Amino acid sequence: MPDAPTDAPPLEKPLLGGRALAQGWCALSALHGRIETHVERALQARHELSVREFSVLNVLSEQHDGPGGHLQMRQLADAVVLSQSATTRLVTRLEDRGLLSRYICPDDRRGIYTNITAAGRELLDQARPTNDAALRDALQDAAARPELAPLVTAVEGLWAPA
Repeated sequence: MPDAPTDAPPLEKPLLGGRALAQGWCALSALHGRIETHVERALQARHELSVREFSVLNVLSEQHDGPGGHLQMRQLADAVVLSQSATTRLVTRLEDRGLLSRYICPDDRRGIYTNITAAGRELLDQARPTNDAALRDALQDAAARPELAPLVTAVEGLWAPA
């Protein structure tokens, strides 16, 4: 019987099925819920920001297409995983607080851009350490739970230096 070629691709890992998949999903959902609740409390207490508001400001701060960065509303909705109507309500709240602004796209009058303001960037800069500390605390707490520890390890390894 001939040997298998040494350059053959490795066998793919089989997909989880049934109960294992459901348990994994439940653990992932539990980890997300724990983290979001912990971070939400910290951001609300110290900066009067929700996790979603922080996410919107953070996403906009990372755009470099214009002064301060901007996105069309649909792009922002996709980036923060919200419906367009929920994103519009959230942007309106942040705009009312002077943290972002909206303007009509000069090339396409149907498009509306959202842009972070200097006040939004300042609040985001103040809130980032709170967000980071709360995230670390939530992950540390979750790592102590056997059902969540493997997920915490996976999350921590996502952006670790190679």
